[in-house]
Amino acid sequence: MILDLFFPNRCIHCSRIIDADLLVCSLCFEQIHFTHFDYPDENIVKEKCKLLFPVENTYALMKFEEDGLSRKIIHELKYKSRENVGKTLAGWTSERLDFKNEKPDLLVSVPLHPKKLRERGYNQLHVFTETLSQFYHIPFDHEVVQRNQYSKAQALKDKKHRLETANPFSLSKPVSGKHILLIDDVFTTGNTVSSIAWEILNAGDNRVSVLVMAVDA
Repeated sequence: MILDLFFPNRCIHCSRIIDADLLVCSLCFEQIHFTHFDYPDENIVKEKCKLLFPVENTYALMKFEEDGLSRKIIHELKYKSRENVGKTLAGWTSERLDFKNEKPDLLVSVPLHPKKLRERGYNQLHVFTETLSQFYHIPFDHEVVQRNQYSKAQALKDKKHRLETANPFSLSKPVSGKHILLIDDVFTTGNTVSSIAWEILNAGDNRVSVLVMAVDA
């Protein structure tokens, strides 16, 4: 296409020209620190979640590093209007994540407040979640959880304020007897997923597992 000729796709890290459907070049791909977690086993996300709520299983695709490539990838998705980065991340996840005998019943992603959704134009987790749904043949529902409070991005808050923020989430429809895989982008304090998990757990005979694109270890 003419646009590809004049505005070629470039690696987000080194700016080398790459195929239109790629995010990084092959050399920079080797610099991504994947976690290599085994979903049912113990890992740092599960250890942190257990301190906050009863969790079944956890998985993180990458290690989130302030000066690393994983941060650039997440920021491309969240703040650079590159919604399809979620599809790439889902593809990488499907190559590494094996649910084994613990396959969840439903995929639920962390919602944005309607005002934030209008500002950004999309929820950065939706394409990721929907692509995983296709890979694993697990249904998703973007309407189960709603965010009731509008606030600035978690990344811009200090740790003390994140911990003190009241639960801004609620369930918008009944859900019971489900093993729900809760999906978020970056796991830091765990405050966001914990808030949603308790809403789900208190709603009925549900179980909660967690999947994140990256963990801030």
